[in-house]
Amino acid sequence: MQRADQNALREGISLRSLVDEAGRAVAAEISSRFPNAKRVAVLVGPGNNGRDALVAARYLREEKRSADLFGTANRHDEIAPLQVFHGGKYDLVLDGLWGAGLSRDVEGDAEDVLRKAEDSGRPIVSIDIPSGVDGGNGQIRGYAPKVDLTVTFVRRKPGHCLLPGRDHCGTIVVAPIGLSETAMKEAAEPFEPVFANEPSLWLHHAATPLTAHHKYDRGHAVVFSGGMSRTGAARLAALSALRGGAGLVTVFSPASALLVNAQHLTGIMLKRCEDGDLDVLLEDKRLNAFVLGPGFGIGDRAKAMALTVLKAGRRLVLDADGLTSFRDHASRLFEAARQCSDSEPQLVLTPHDGEFARLFPDLAGDLRLSKVDRARHASRRSNAIVVLKGADTVIAAPDGRAAINATGTPWLATAGTGDVLAGLVAAQLAQKRPSFEAACLAVWMHGKAAEHFGPGLISEDLPHCLPAVHREIVSLAMDNAH
Repeated sequence: MQRADQNALREGISLRSLVDEAGRAVAAEISSRFPNAKRVAVLVGPGNNGRDALVAARYLREEKRSADLFGTANRHDEIAPLQVFHGGKYDLVLDGLWGAGLSRDVEGDAEDVLRKAEDSGRPIVSIDIPSGVDGGNGQIRGYAPKVDLTVTFVRRKPGHCLLPGRDHCGTIVVAPIGLSETAMKEAAEPFEPVFANEPSLWLHHAATPLTAHHKYDRGHAVVFSGGMSRTGAARLAALSALRGGAGLVTVFSPASALLVNAQHLTGIMLKRCEDGDLDVLLEDKRLNAFVLGPGFGIGDRAKAMALTVLKAGRRLVLDADGLTSFRDHASRLFEAARQCSDSEPQLVLTPHDGEFARLFPDLAGDLRLSKVDRARHASRRSNAIVVLKGADTVIAAPDGRAAINATGTPWLATAGTGDVLAGLVAAQLAQKRPSFEAACLAVWMHGKAAEHFGPGLISEDLPHCLPAVHREIVSLAMDNAH
């Protein structure tokens, strides 16, 4: 954004004009959303956020609202010291102390006034990002209030989307301030792109199947089952792959689990797969996307089957036990992924934080890296799409692209939901979608399915919510076409 401001100056747009537009946008949002807030306390910082706050105060006063100024520096005769702020006498607090470029912890008088504002119970509106949230990684620098509304400009920052910062932002409004797309594009060129995982990112790859298509045109996904007492996870993944859009789904099962799996499977097919069977089964080229890990068991068998699938040039989602099996042999997995891939990664890794630390201990332990950075470095090292799971799941590709997801509910934190996600990713891979977009789409669908169900969700509920998600995607595609 600093580079974009500089580009705007070269285009003849003054910094004063940008600040005026920013302040006007903040005041307009307050007027629209909080019409009864007649007495506003404005917290004024020493940088550009403080300038925006002063302009917002001017526009609020033009609407016959009071706007008392409290600040960290006496840059304006009307600014009172932060120490004298008392939240109880105001209807709303406007936080203009620090923005996304914060480089130090919030402490001292600034922390005290933000705590008073939060404790007052009055609505808080933040300019750009709540003071104390690092715009680059979403971490809290010292202290940050949880606000009701954040008005940012031109683009969201990673700190708006990554936890814990996301939970502090409240409703986020992105306001234009007169920066041209050319200024933004030129400013962004030196940086690797970070996207919000939203339909605009993958919708052009999510076309619905035509009635003339054969089921094999939609791909044939395969899920490896564990032994007799560990079959449920594979069936969850298989059902979600079928509901997720794959034309056919087969469970590869050891002989000991065939009868157990057969008792529960109907539209999903079943084949025996012992150690010596996989090479023969892979002669069927229609089997094009595989899931290995859910309930499979940890050890050499998992490693051997994963490497065999990759050597055969098939797309593989490695999850759960499949990931942990390579704990001490990660380089073998990464080399296999490199050998089987040209420009399009064939391997998708779906770790939670614990599994990520087993494969990438140095990245997991580096506190200087944001979640986006960790996923990116891991993706490059493994030559795989990395889906680093959590409430703010990050999807990263070896070419540097990364996306931050925001769909879902806290009810997803329950056993088996990761197995469902693995099957959903395989469904998109089976349909020959590009690997990065396939993973992004699957993560979005997974979260949306949880939103459709609501409270009380367990993993078995998710596949049955997917038809509603497909309808939503169809509707979005139709609107986009028009």
